[in-house]
Amino acid sequence: MAGKTILITGGAGFIGSHVVRRFVNNYPDYQIVNLDKLTYAGNLENLKDIEDKPNYTFVKGDITDEKLVFSLFEKYQFDGVIHLAAESHVDRSIENPMEFIKTNIIGTVTLLNAARKYWTDNPEGKLFYHISTDEVYGSLEDDGFFTEQTPYDPRSPYSASKASSDHFVRAYNNTYHLPTVITNCSNNYGPNQFPEKLIPLAINNILNMKHIPIYGQGTNVRDWLYVEDHARAIDLVFHKGKIGETYNIGGNNTWKNIDLIRLLCKVMDQELGRDPGTSEKLITFVKDRPGHDHRYAIDASKIKQELGWEPEVDFETGLRKTVRWYLGNQKWLKNVVSGEYQKYYEKQYKNRLVK
Repeated sequence: MAGKTILITGGAGFIGSHVVRRFVNNYPDYQIVNLDKLTYAGNLENLKDIEDKPNYTFVKGDITDEKLVFSLFEKYQFDGVIHLAAESHVDRSIENPMEFIKTNIIGTVTLLNAARKYWTDNPEGKLFYHISTDEVYGSLEDDGFFTEQTPYDPRSPYSASKASSDHFVRAYNNTYHLPTVITNCSNNYGPNQFPEKLIPLAINNILNMKHIPIYGQGTNVRDWLYVEDHARAIDLVFHKGKIGETYNIGGNNTWKNIDLIRLLCKVMDQELGRDPGTSEKLITFVKDRPGHDHRYAIDASKIKQELGWEPEVDFETGLRKTVRWYLGNQKWLKNVVSGEYQKYYEKQYKNRLVK
C-alpha cells in the first residue's frame, strides 16, 4: 500500500494513539490523518513524539459530523479507514446510552456512507477496517471461548452499540460490496490508558493510597491483551486481512479481576519500595454494576492460522511495563485526572491552523 492515505479515527485515544504512532513511524510513505473529537478520553499528549512528522496530520472533529467527514474524504481521497473512535466505558453507557448510540452507531454509519460515496467507482485497494470488542458476544460461563461464529448477545448499552455498528459494517459489505474487515478484541492494557479503566485506575489509587474499588467479589474474568500487541495485530489485518472477514484478537490470558488486582498490588509494592501487602489492604469490594458479564475469553486461533499473529508480551511482563510507564509519567497521569490535558490542544494549535 505504498503512498496511500489512511484515516485513523479516535487516534488520540488509548489504542488509537498506539496505532497512529506505529503507522506514522513504520510507514513513512503513508499519509496518516488522525480524526479525533478530543473528548475526555482523547489526549494529544499521547502523540507528542510524532506530532511534527511530515506524514502525520491531526484534525479535531466528530465522526458524526457528516459535512466534516465527507469533506475529509474529498480532500484526502483516503485509501483506507481504520475506525477506532468509540465511546467504550460500560459504566458511562449505563448512565448515558444515547452518547453511545450517536458515536458508535451514527458515527460508524457516517463513515461508511462517506467510504461508499468515494470508493464505489474504484474500490480496488480500499479498505474500511472496523475495530470492535469481544463484549458483543455477551457472557461466558466458566469454560468455553468466543469464536468468530459465536452469536451476538450484547448485555450493556455499550456492547449493544458496538454490535449494531458491526452489523452495519457487514451490511455495507454485503449490500454495497464495500471492502470491509472487522476485528473483535479483548480487554487492552498498557501505557496511555485513561484512568477510569481497571488497571490504570488501580495504579493511580495505589499511588495515592486510596481504596481500589472492585465490583462484586472480583470473580469476573477477562482476557487481557497488551496494547502494542493489539496495534501489531491491527497493522497485520489492515495489510493482509481478507475482505469481508472477521478476526478475533485475544491475549490468551484470562484473569479473575481480584487475582489481577492482587498481582498488580504486588508489582506496585515492589516498584514503589513499599512493604509487601501494603497495596492489597486498599482493595474494597463495591456493589456490582448492572448486567456485569461474568466471563470473556477469546479464541484467537483464526488470526494465528491465517495471518500468523499471536501475542508476544506475557501478562506479568506487560503489567510491569505498564506500571513503570505510569510511575515514570506521573505528570501525564495528574494532568489526565485533573483535566489539564484538555488544554494541550489549545496550547498546541491556538496559533496555527490545523493541517
